[in-house]
Amino acid sequence: MKRQNQSSVLEFIFMGFSNFPELQERLFRIFLVIYVVTLMGNAIVIVVISLNQRLHVPMYLFLLNLSVVEVSFSAVIMPEMLVVVSTEKTMVSFVGCFAQMYFILLFGGTECFLLGAMAYDRFAAICHPLNYQVIMNRGVFMKLVMFSWISGIMVATVQTTWVFGFLFRGLNEINHLSCETPAALELVCADTFLFQIFVFTGTILIVMVPFLLILLSYTRVLFAILKMPSTTGRQKAFSTCASHLTSVTLFYGTANMTYLQPKSGYSPETKKVMSLSYSLLTPLLNPLIYALRNSDMKRALIKLCQRNVVLHTV
Repeated sequence: MKRQNQSSVLEFIFMGFSNFPELQERLFRIFLVIYVVTLMGNAIVIVVISLNQRLHVPMYLFLLNLSVVEVSFSAVIMPEMLVVVSTEKTMVSFVGCFAQMYFILLFGGTECFLLGAMAYDRFAAICHPLNYQVIMNRGVFMKLVMFSWISGIMVATVQTTWVFGFLFRGLNEINHLSCETPAALELVCADTFLFQIFVFTGTILIVMVPFLLILLSYTRVLFAILKMPSTTGRQKAFSTCASHLTSVTLFYGTANMTYLQPKSGYSPETKKVMSLSYSLLTPLLNPLIYALRNSDMKRALIKLCQRNVVLHTV
């Protein structure tokens, strides 16, 4: 039987911030600027690392993969979100909602595992510098990257298929900015208890476990930093770790609050703000925190710019 025959809902309506029409024009401008800066920042990281052979080491190749994820994640969410905040109500087809949810989960899940792999890479480099080449060899790097992407695909496939296996009847207004699982579940006309247990368990495994591993890795890193003889080196390392942990906490913290309790008691407006934290701010901040503050990345970017200037003057 076709999906259209199983469900009377053939399209959904995103409500966005329709309750605050006076804010919509301002929000559109802010979101548009964030989207453009996010694309530019992550595109710079991708181009610089791709064109510089010296940066083809695990640390920067992880950053390359993270930027690909961030660009893709933003491309899935932001164009639709800009339409939502610029109109009172935005229509999206059943298939369109399914596709958006799938890719949000795919890129979100992949990012969870990638951030964990990146923390492990820094732990190995700082706490075991003499054995780093052995611990993080090319084979281990490839396995970690492939595991991250394959895990994201599996999470997206299972969860999206399960959600849209429920019946949607009657109400079709999603009081959210995008087609995320918790918002879509509000419209399901069935008992979702087993699915909520699955989401809770999945969130623990996909979000909480990598987050705890990151905290453990950075705890070990901080102890190693405290043993550094140079005060300047300690301050620089502390600054870097604090920036990384801020970004990680923002991403994992808001994702936990959203997905650990799909039908939680948070107000719709609170859920929208939490969603903005990991869908807008994290893709915007990550290239600044992880890459563009890095001295090697700065040098590679300057060299690339100088090369382009020379080519244009010849």
